[in-house]
Amino acid sequence: MGGQNYSMTLCSMSVTSMLRMRWGRQRCMWPARMVTRRHGQRDTAQILLLRGAKYLPDKNGITPLDLCVQGGYGETCEVLIQYHPRLFQTIIQMTQNEDLRENMLRQVLEHLSQQSESQYLKILTSLAEVATTNGHKLLSLSSNYDAQMKSLLRIVRIFCHVFRIGPSSPSNGIDMGYNGNKTPRSQVFKPLELLWHSLDEWLVLIATELMKNKKDSTDITSILLKQKGQDHQDATSIPPFEPPGPESNENLSTGTRESKPDALAGKQEANADCQDVISMTANRLSAVIQAFYMCCSCQMPPGMTSPRFIEFVCKHDEVLKCFVNRNPKIIFDHFHFLLECPELMSRFMHIIKAQPFKDRCEWFYEHLHSGQPDSDMVHRPVNENDILLVHRDSIFRSSCEVVSKANCAKLKQGIAVRFHGEEGMGQGVVREWFDILSNEIVNPDYALFTQSADGTTFQPNSNSYVNPDHLNYFRFAGQILGLALNHRQLVNIYFTRSFYKHILGIPVNYQDVASIDPEYAKNLQWILDNDISDLGLELTFSVETDVFGAMEEVPLKPGGGSILVTQNNKAEYVQLVTELRMTRAIQPQINAFLQGFHMFIPPSLIQLFDEYELELLLSGMPEIDVSDWIKNTEYTSGYEREDPVIQWFWDVVEDITQEERVLLLQFVTGSSRVPHGGFANIMGGSGLQNFTIAAVPYTPNLLPTSSTCINMLKLPEYPSKEILKDRLLVALHCGSYGYTMA
Repeated sequence: MGGQNYSMTLCSMSVTSMLRMRWGRQRCMWPARMVTRRHGQRDTAQILLLRGAKYLPDKNGITPLDLCVQGGYGETCEVLIQYHPRLFQTIIQMTQNEDLRENMLRQVLEHLSQQSESQYLKILTSLAEVATTNGHKLLSLSSNYDAQMKSLLRIVRIFCHVFRIGPSSPSNGIDMGYNGNKTPRSQVFKPLELLWHSLDEWLVLIATELMKNKKDSTDITSILLKQKGQDHQDATSIPPFEPPGPESNENLSTGTRESKPDALAGKQEANADCQDVISMTANRLSAVIQAFYMCCSCQMPPGMTSPRFIEFVCKHDEVLKCFVNRNPKIIFDHFHFLLECPELMSRFMHIIKAQPFKDRCEWFYEHLHSGQPDSDMVHRPVNENDILLVHRDSIFRSSCEVVSKANCAKLKQGIAVRFHGEEGMGQGVVREWFDILSNEIVNPDYALFTQSADGTTFQPNSNSYVNPDHLNYFRFAGQILGLALNHRQLVNIYFTRSFYKHILGIPVNYQDVASIDPEYAKNLQWILDNDISDLGLELTFSVETDVFGAMEEVPLKPGGGSILVTQNNKAEYVQLVTELRMTRAIQPQINAFLQGFHMFIPPSLIQLFDEYELELLLSGMPEIDVSDWIKNTEYTSGYEREDPVIQWFWDVVEDITQEERVLLLQFVTGSSRVPHGGFANIMGGSGLQNFTIAAVPYTPNLLPTSSTCINMLKLPEYPSKEILKDRLLVALHCGSYGYTMA
C-alpha cells in the first residue's frame, strides 16, 4: 500500500518539483562529488518519467530542462530528450539566452554530442543554422547590434567547442569544410557558408563604392576619415542593411539566403541620415568577421591560422584597415585574430601601436589570461606542493631551483611563496620575493649583467660565460620577469633601451651603443654625419673585438675583411657594427633569457608595446618632481627661461598626466627614471648632462624632436600654447617611430 501511495505521489507531481527538491538538498555538496550527484539526478528523472510524471513548469515558469541546463547536467538532459524529443531544439535555441551561463550550455551539449556520431552532427548542424540566422539578423540595421552581436559570437563559440570535442574528433590539421572535403563533418559548416558569402559580398561592395568616391585622393582611408554627418547620400552611396521581412526568411533546406545586399539598393534607414556607410556597418561586419575566424580556427590545429582566413583578410585588407582607422576599438573588440596570426598582425601593427597605452594594456592582459580557468570556478586551497619554498640566504639559487621544477601552467594562475623557516605567505611575501630577486639578478657576483655607462641601467654581460651556469640563470631571469609581468608585479630593475628592444624583437640602432660605450657611439655618429670619401680611414667590414677574453678580428659579413667602407655603404657598416656590439656579442644570453620569458609572455602579445612602454610595464611609473626638473634645465639656440614658448612648455608639463611626463622624459633622455639626487644628476653620453631645450624655427605641423645622447629637446617656436601642447603630445605618443611631421 505504501509503495502504491508513493507511486501515486510521484505521478501527481511535476518533474520540475521533484528535481528541484532533489537538487536543492545537494547544492552544497563538494564539486568532487559532481559525477555522483549527476547520476542521482539522472536516475531521479528516469524514475519520474517512467512512472508518468508530468513535464510542467513551476509557478515561476521554470521547466525541468531549464534546471538541467542551468546546472550543466547533460545526462539528465539526455533523459528528458529521450522522452520528449522536441526538447532537443529547445536546448539549441537556449544558446541565444544570455542569462544562461555559457560554460553550462557547453557542458550539456558536450555530453549530448558524445552519445553518437549522428547526434554530434545533428547538434553541429542545428547550431550552425541558428548562428547563420543570427548572423543575418546582425547584418540588419533594424536589429539591436549589441544583443545580436553577443548572441552570434556566443553561439559560434559553443559551436566551435562542440566541434573540437566530438566523438573521434579529427586533429590531423585538415582544414575541413574549406578544402573541398565532402565528409559528413565538413557538411555541418554548410549553413554558415551562406553567412560568409553575404559578408564577402558586403566587403566587396563597400570597396567598390569607396573607390568610386575616391576622386583625386590617393588613399582610400582618407574617404573614411571624414566627419560623421557629412553627406554621403548621393547616387553612388551604399544603402544600409535592410532587416529581413517574413517573406525573406532563410530556408536552410533549400539554401536560399535571408537577404542579399544588391537587392537593397536605394533604400535608406531614417536613423542613418547623418552617418556614412562605415559608421553603419563596420561594427556589424567586424563581428561577423570574428565569427568567421572562430569557425575557420576550430578546424585547424592549435597555433595554425586557416589559409582561407588569411586569404580573406588579404583580399579585403584595405577595407578592414579603413574600419579600424575609423573606429580603432574594432581591433580590441573583434580582431583578436591579429594576436594569433603574425602574417596578419604586421599589416595592422602601425594602427595598433597608435592606440592609447592603457587600451593596449587591457587587451594584453585580457588575452594573456584568456586561457586560464573561469573566475567563477570554485576556489581551491593552495596545494602544499605548489608553494615555492625558498631560502633567504641563497634566494637566487634556491628560487632558480624551485621555479625550474614548478608547473608552468600553475605559476601562470597564481604564485605562493614561503621563506624557509618563516610562516608568512600571501601577496606581501610575493612582492618581497620579486623585489629581492630584482636586485639579485643584477648582482655582480653572478656576472649576468653589467651596468651601462650612466650607471643606472643594466645590459647582459658578454663575459657572463665565466659563470658556468650563466645560461640557466639567464633563463631563470627571463622567467622571473615574465612571471612578474604576468601577475602585474613590478621589479626593481631597469635595463638598457637596447635590451628592451631585444625582448620585443625590435632591431637596435647606433644610438643604442651609447649606453655601453658613449665615445664609440659618437664615432659612429661622426661617420654618418660626414663625408668619408677622402679621409683615408681605410675601414673594412671587419672589426677587432673581445672573443672569450682575447682580441680577434671579426667580419661583419662574409668576406668583410676585404670590403672597404665607403660613403655609399657607411650606413650599412654602422648598422652591422651596432648589431655586433649590441646583439651578436650577447646572442646566447639573449636567447636564454627569452626562452624563460616566453614561457609566460607570448611574443605575439608583448609586441603590442615599444621599448619605453615595456619598461613602464615591468618597473612601474616613477615619480617626477616638476619643480626640480625646471630648476635643472638649460636653454640654448636662442631660448631663455622667460620666453613665452618656454613658459607655455612648463605649463603644459604641469597640466599633463604623470604617464605623459614619463613619456617626455623617455623621449628626451632615453630613460623613464630620474637618478638618485634628482635632475641635477642626469647623465648624458659624456657624463653629467642637464636636460636642455633648444629652439627650432617653426613650420606648420612640425613636431618636437630630441637628441637622447645629450638630453636635448628640440622645441619649435610655436605660436600658441594650444599648438605646442598638441604637437608635443603627438610627438610623445608617436616619437619612437621617428616622425617629425604629423
